[in-house]
Formats: sequence, structure tokens, C-alpha cells
Amino acid sequence: MPVVEFSLQPFCKKYSRILMCGITGFWTPSVTNERVLRMTLDRMLDVLDHRGPDDRGSHLYTDRGLALGHTRLSLVGLNHGHQPITSRDGQLTATVNGELYDYKRLRTQLSCQTLESPVKSDSAIVLPLYERDGLDFVHQLRGEFAIVLFDVRRQRLILIRDRFGIKPLYYALHEQGIVWGSEVKSIVRHPAIAPKLCPHAAVHQMMQVMVPGSTAFQGVDALQPGHMLIVDLKNGRITTQTKRWWDFTFPESHDMNADPQEYIQGVQDRLIDAVATRLEADVPVGCYLSGGIDSCSILGLATHLQQSPVKAFTIAFDNAEYDESHIAKLMAERTGAEQELLCLTEKELYGPAFERATWHAERTFYNTLAVAKWHMSRRVRACNFKAVITGEGSDELFGGYPFFKRDWLGSEGENGLFAGAILAEEDQHHAAWQDLCGFTPSWIQPWMLTLQRFRPLLSSSLTDLLQDYDPVAEVANAIDPNQVRGRHRLDASQYTWSKTMLEGQILTWGGDRMDMANSLEARPAFLDHHLAEYATQIPPNVRIRDGVEKWVLREAMVNVLPRELYEREKFAFMAPPAHTDPVKRAALDEMIEHWLTAERVAAVGFFDQQALRKFIDGMWKETDSTQSRRNDIVINHTLQLHMLHGQYIEGLPLPVVD
Repeated sequence: MPVVEFSLQPFCKKYSRILMCGITGFWTPSVTNERVLRMTLDRMLDVLDHRGPDDRGSHLYTDRGLALGHTRLSLVGLNHGHQPITSRDGQLTATVNGELYDYKRLRTQLSCQTLESPVKSDSAIVLPLYERDGLDFVHQLRGEFAIVLFDVRRQRLILIRDRFGIKPLYYALHEQGIVWGSEVKSIVRHPAIAPKLCPHAAVHQMMQVMVPGSTAFQGVDALQPGHMLIVDLKNGRITTQTKRWWDFTFPESHDMNADPQEYIQGVQDRLIDAVATRLEADVPVGCYLSGGIDSCSILGLATHLQQSPVKAFTIAFDNAEYDESHIAKLMAERTGAEQELLCLTEKELYGPAFERATWHAERTFYNTLAVAKWHMSRRVRACNFKAVITGEGSDELFGGYPFFKRDWLGSEGENGLFAGAILAEEDQHHAAWQDLCGFTPSWIQPWMLTLQRFRPLLSSSLTDLLQDYDPVAEVANAIDPNQVRGRHRLDASQYTWSKTMLEGQILTWGGDRMDMANSLEARPAFLDHHLAEYATQIPPNVRIRDGVEKWVLREAMVNVLPRELYEREKFAFMAPPAHTDPVKRAALDEMIEHWLTAERVAAVGFFDQQALRKFIDGMWKETDSTQSRRNDIVINHTLQLHMLHGQYIEGLPLPVVD
């Protein structure tokens, strides 16, 4: 069997350049020309180098039309991690994106069973585990990962994504085969996949809620968290089946009279273990530090787990209403951390950086926090860090968001900053959600109002599409009813949010995309599956107690957190919207003038020219703060849909960021 392997060591790069890398590949059985395979794979790797600048490798099965490519950011096993990884008999090949923890224990266990890893990196345990356990090997894995594995004997390709979707993995099926990649930008470089924005997805992006498994691009799907895609070659044709191998499952009942002390200790023990596990690397690991309980807890534990001071990275905004860096500074001082403070203004949040963040996100985002995260990862890498531990996932586990509390306890005493972006100012109801949950979750209600706000701006073609397409119902229909019905209201709210917004928002444009844009790996300790599976068993009145969100976490960390933070209510971690500052408005107006010309609006075809112009002319005159926040959301999404069209359909170059 002709097999070709090659490796390219990276060259020096500057931040102003587009960096290229990632997991990517394709299987087209009818194409067996080595030159064509290699040229196609090179094109796909060339747009992903930012994900792994330390090493680049490929593996071609030329007579089968299969190509696997990988670029590497070295964190563990610096001298042993070249990929793709192939078994000694040549029958298995894999590429792995992410980090697999406990790999040394597993590797030793496998060696006792005469099943050895081909090399000593964490990723190499995938092959002997699969050889021993078949598809069930995924249950042995701990960490954040996306895996592509080819089994020569079975003529089977397997795509696997971690439990929460921390690491991305996308794919596109076409008549001749399948294409996959860590990011969509690599997939649309394949000659069989033409880049085209999906009209249905455009509507979902405008209302901020994507259908699980969808992307902004027509014909390109996201492999859902906790799922695997099994691709077989039968009678010369590709067949596929999707299998769910894990879910964020809540019990059907809780003991509401349980002793909370047991759960406080249980959370503390598992969180310490999760943080300690994620500090393991052959390079320094830092911490993201906001003023919230989650990141402060991570920093507090990391400080005691490490011998040397921890490096903490904090974003500060030029608007006191949205800035919590003073709390982060208090935590850094308490722990003796070396704090790096990044102060951001309109100069950083709009213009070229906004465009670059959009290109990396491959979808629209409602707030420039994504741009702030891009700047932060850039600063972290400039400080010579390749990995950080982050606080994402805590709210999902312990009921931290205000909409969780509203769904269970009502809406009394809520922070006004949440209105419009996180909470609806008026209760909304939808039949599909009422049928699924018995109520319409509060987390989707503000986006239902956003849908009402932008609907009059749409072109006739999108207006016609919405006659037979209900985007709110489509999201509900994508949720497994067996995981929701009969559950406590808080459980149902946490589950539905986690299956949609955690993966589709927080872990993409709020996580992996902005971090890996600058070759930085983020490790969200709260999403360790040992901790997450334990958290689902915690009774609702221990997660939220006497109206205090994340009560069980606060108690577990009471001696780690400053008193001011322990007693502090959930804060809206967002960048200041443009309407809050005339300088930001001017920066946004400049982008509107460039991207929303009559010619471009007509070419994209999603909006009515006159209605959009009327909206733009009136949005700064709005005096109601909630409506102003909603207008800001609408214009951000509108701008980015046109940017995505320019970047991916027209092929416009990205601007340099100073």
C-alpha cells in the first residue's frame, strides 16, 4: 500500500501575518494521485497554521485517496509529539488536537498488557486504547480533544469530539467523500467544497443561537460534543453514522433535604484535582483572571499547587460599568500572582482586530468581548506562555447565570446590565419550548426579542424563508427530549443552555477560536468530566441557595476567595457596547461606512437596503438602554455577516493589526 509521510518545520512568524495550521484532511476514494492529494492537503493546512506553529506533518494513503494533516502546538512531550501517529504495523493512523490527561498512567497500564504507544506523547495512547477497546476507548480519555483515526483493516474513518466541545471539529460530505478540519476555513479550501454562507444560519447568527451541529456555511456541519462520526467504505462508496458517546445527564430526581457539606467537599476535591491535572505541561501554564468567582478560584488553587508564582492575565475596559479588573487585582495581590493587565479601548475593540476576530470565529458574535479575548491571547503569547487555565464551565455546572436563577426562583432584583443581552425585559413563550421543557428557558428569551428586532430588516428572500422556518423551534427540536422531560427546571435550563450556547458561543468565539488564533491553548478546568458528572448530582437548592448562585462553589472556595468576591453577585462580563461611548460609536460608524455599502448589501442579499439604512440612521438616537444594547447586537451581527462574505466568499485579505 503506497503511504507517503512528510514534515515541515515552521519558520519564524510575526503577529501581523496570517498564521496557518490544525487538524484537517479528506477521504476521496476515487482520487488516488499523490500530487493532487498532497497539493490539496497543503492548501488546507495553509490556513490553519495559527493552531500549531511548532510542527507540521501529513500522512497519505494514496491508493485509498485519504490524507491526514496536522500542525502542532507543543505543550507535553516536546520531543515526542510529531503527528500523524501511526501504529507499528501501519494499520492505524490518528491525528489528535488537544490534551489528554492521565496519559502516563494509561500508557503504563497498556504496557503491562503488551500494548505499547508508538511514541511518548499524550496523543499516542489513542492507538493502543482503540486497539484494545474499539470505539469504547473514548470513555478512557480525560481532557479536551478532537480525534481523527483511520483503521486500515476495517476501511473505517472515525471523527471524535470531546464531551463538551472544547476542541472544535467540522466536516462536509460531498458526492465523492468527506472533508474535515479543526476550522471551517480549511474545509472550504478543498476543491469539492465551495464556500457559501447559509441563509438559515444567517438568521440564527443574527439571533445569536445556532442550531447544534450547524455552522455559518452551507454544507458544513459541526460534529457535536460527545459524539463520533463513523465513516465506512462499502462497495466503493462512503457511508456515515453518528453516535453519541457521552452527555451532560441530570438525574430524574434530587434529594432536596441532602446535607450540603458532602457536596461542598466533593466539589472542592474534584476541582483541586482538575486544576492540578491541567497544570501539567512541559511549558509554563498561566491563568486567565477576571473579577469572577470562577477564574479567581482557579488562580487561588493554582497558587497553592505550584511552587513558583502564577502568571495571571486580566482584561480591563475603559468603562467602569463593565470593568471588573479591580477585583482581579485584589485576587492577584492576595495570591502573590504576577498580574499582566491589558487595558482595551475602542482602538483595540474595533477596526482591524474586529475583522480578524470575525475571520477566526467563522461566525458572528454579539459583543466585542471576542475581540478582547483575541487581544488577550496575543498578549499571553507575547509573554511566552502557550497554555492558560480558564474558568469557563462553572456557570453551566453550578447555576451561575441569572437566567438559571430566573427559571427557578423568578426575576426579582436582577442587574440592569443584563437586560437586552442576557435577560429579556418581558417574559417570552414559545410552543416548541413549552412542549420540550414545560417552560421557555430564560436564556433564549432575549434572543427571541432580538429576532423580532431584526426581522423587519431582512431581504425579501430571507423574509420568505421565515414563512416556513421557525428558528426558535429549530433550536428546541435539536435538543434530546429524553434529557429534559421530567427534570427539575434548573436542570432543564442548564442542560439546554449547555447543549447550545456553551459550545456554540462560549467555547468557540469566546474560547478556542480567539485563543488558538494566537497559538494559545486554553484549559477550562471546570469542564473536567469527573467534576461535571458530579455536579449534575448536586441538588438544585445546593447549587443555588437562598437566592445565591453557585452557592456550593462559593462554600468550597470560601477560604480561597477574598470576602468581597465571595459575597459578590454575578457580574456581566461583556465589553462596553458602542452606544455607551461616542468614541466607540465613531469607530463603529467607520466600519459601517466601509462594510455596509449599497453594493455589498445587495451582493450578500440578506438585508433590505432601505430598512437597514433607516435602522442605522436611528440606532444612536435610541434613549432606552435595553433597546440600545439590542441595537448594538443587531449591528454587530449585520457587520460580521458582510465581513464573512468578504473574507470567505470574495477572498478579501485581512488587515494588519498594529
